[in-house]
Amino acid sequence: MSFIAHKILKILKWMFLIFILIFIILLFWRYNDRKDIEKTNIEVAKIHNTKLTLDDVMGKNLPPDPGSLAGATVQGVDANSNGIRDDVEIAIFKEYPNSAKTRAVLLQYALALQMQTVQTIFNTKTVTEVVTELSRADTCLADTLVPGLNPEFGRSDLEMEKIDFFIKFLENKQFNNEKRKKAEQIFYESMRSYGESTNEICDIDISKLTN
Repeated sequence: MSFIAHKILKILKWMFLIFILIFIILLFWRYNDRKDIEKTNIEVAKIHNTKLTLDDVMGKNLPPDPGSLAGATVQGVDANSNGIRDDVEIAIFKEYPNSAKTRAVLLQYALALQMQTVQTIFNTKTVTEVVTELSRADTCLADTLVPGLNPEFGRSDLEMEKIDFFIKFLENKQFNNEKRKKAEQIFYESMRSYGESTNEICDIDISKLTN
């Protein structure tokens, strides 16, 4: 075999090895990409399947007071595993013992706020899907507790103040220390755009609640 032929054969071998290496890298990348997509889809499904129940609203699942454990971690205590931090849930019942409608929308909002803290963040999609749930809760709260008198003209300043009152009540309970405020900040820093909207605003059919 001539020197030139030997060199060409050597180059072809190297090209073949490089091709095989690139092919393996692409396969590995595609496998990881598919795994990430699967994980994301699982988390997105978990986000949208975590709903408030009527038993939560009526206090059948009301947890015991966590006491000093309430502030021991950023996530807090959720003894009844309904996705709402126990101290926040108890605070809502203490503040509104006689209004199931008010508890329903505030508990849904608290559930969405807690997702910001406990939800695994794989990528911006999981973040924006949590924000979608928060948007649902916000609309549910506003439409249920402060229905606009003149929807075609938007809400009045007084109506907006009433909505802010309820939201601030929840946020003050939910983000009641620096670690939790920092967790909220980190969550929103991971957000890029909103997720898809949905026509289902409230978790609970408010029309079935008498007060």
